[in-house]
Amino acid sequence: MHAMRRQGIWADAITYSELVKCCVARGAVEEGKSVHKHVFSCGYQPKTFLLNVLLNMYVRFNLLEDAEDLFEEMPDRNVVSWTTLISAYVSKGMNDRALEFLILMLRGGVQPNMYTYSSVLRACADLGMLRQLHSGIIKVGMESDVFVRSALIDNYSKRGELQDALDVFNEMVTKDLGVWNSIIGGFAQNSNGDKALDMYKCMKRVGFAPDQATLTSVLRASTALALLEVGRQVHVHVLKFDRDLILNNALLDMYCKCGGLEGANSVFSRMVERDVISWSTMIAGLAQNGCSLEAMRLFEQMKHSGTEPNYITIVGVLFACSHAGLVEDGLHYFRSMRRSFGIDPGREHYGCMVDLLGRAGKLDEAVKLINEMECEPDAVTWRTLLSACRVHRNSDLAVYAAKQVVKLDPDDAGTYILLSNIYANNQRWEEVTEVRRSMRVRGITKEPGCSWIEVNKKIHAFILGDDSHPHIDEINRHLNQIVQRLMSIGYVPDTNFVLQDLEDEQREASLQYHSEKLAIAYGIMSSPREKTIMIRKNLRICGDCHTFTKLLAKMEQRIIVIRDPVRYHHFRDGACSC
Repeated sequence: MHAMRRQGIWADAITYSELVKCCVARGAVEEGKSVHKHVFSCGYQPKTFLLNVLLNMYVRFNLLEDAEDLFEEMPDRNVVSWTTLISAYVSKGMNDRALEFLILMLRGGVQPNMYTYSSVLRACADLGMLRQLHSGIIKVGMESDVFVRSALIDNYSKRGELQDALDVFNEMVTKDLGVWNSIIGGFAQNSNGDKALDMYKCMKRVGFAPDQATLTSVLRASTALALLEVGRQVHVHVLKFDRDLILNNALLDMYCKCGGLEGANSVFSRMVERDVISWSTMIAGLAQNGCSLEAMRLFEQMKHSGTEPNYITIVGVLFACSHAGLVEDGLHYFRSMRRSFGIDPGREHYGCMVDLLGRAGKLDEAVKLINEMECEPDAVTWRTLLSACRVHRNSDLAVYAAKQVVKLDPDDAGTYILLSNIYANNQRWEEVTEVRRSMRVRGITKEPGCSWIEVNKKIHAFILGDDSHPHIDEINRHLNQIVQRLMSIGYVPDTNFVLQDLEDEQREASLQYHSEKLAIAYGIMSSPREKTIMIRKNLRICGDCHTFTKLLAKMEQRIIVIRDPVRYHHFRDGACSC
């Protein structure tokens, strides 16, 4: 380059562009600037093509001001010039600037292309702006382009507008793998796992083979629905991309959250590369599945591996301490997390500590910790304390915690019911009446418990009081027989988990037909003894159902796994992993 400058020699645009590409590939900023300087020396006027290459170089080097200066100097700007800067602004989160440049581009008579719209769609701050831009795309006839449609689907999905995303998808005559990935990912991200899996099946039927992005979304859908068998089927496809870290992390997460610890351990042990997400997922998975001591040992391995723990890792560690009753260990990690790992305690960490102290019966210390929180306690924190108060029968503190929950979450039906029952147990009937009146005034009704079980590749749902299942009469008869057999060996229904204004027999009948009991009865009827019964539930399992399932697992010599919103309960030989 120096020799060329001394002798006044200029190369052609292709040669300069190759030089610039070499500079970008090697991160050679100064050499890239040297090429730029040479191109403009002695009055040489480079073509727009070469100026766009230089513009892209500055963007790649993260030198946005230099890119803007070059853009201003350009005598002619084409669609590539504008799109390069618009894309750079979007990547930097400068969304207003990106949209402003789109307007200037249109005013300058330059027609945006598929890449321009794909970039600028990500800059839409709200749904109204997205729809306005969508209309503009239709007007210029770009709506049929697969890149643009993929971007539209992604953006509608991110805002939860799944019907709009599906409409865009259905309007396409030809679809490529990227578009299928966008719609499947959109449903998976918005907790619509059933639809995501349906779209995945459609995609395979029309002849598209899944790639890493597809499989990651399908694993996410399987995880949300706790469909371990579906996840195992997807695992077969994952083997083709064995060294893909993101995909392996998604697979690990699926096994942990679907109660398949053997699969999780197998995946984790085979991973060639592990990052903090891999370690954190496995630690949390072990803790949530009742293997707290194994989680603590894995945390020590993680530290020795040189991987720095993050916020989520410490949540998993404290969760493990809580469920293993390791009070001193939990206090040590909580007090040292800022000093040892540079992590400030957040609500989730405080919540784990309140749970840890509450389970140990240290209710006064739990209250003291809540009062010392560096952030405002939320409803979840107070619910955790309330749960501990119920277990340890501290009525006064339970009433206080329940009132705090109701202040922060006035529509939490479960807390009203628990508060009403606490008052009833203490014969405080005026307060019972007031709580029930508040529920009526607010129109609060308890969310019905729903449990799902997969039998012969079909999902069966059970809701208290719902008789729609085709085998419900047979299920009820079988459940009645189970209850009678359990009562003969000492099971007594705990009626503290239903409203106290029901008569004793009514309360027992209400407990008997809780959704998880119906699902368990159906599982026992429909599967061989050696098969694990796996159930997913929308609400936390109540104490009576917990006792019922422990006794049943022992009586029937079955393994029963129930996933509620908090954790997995592995029932075996009359004990639970929690």
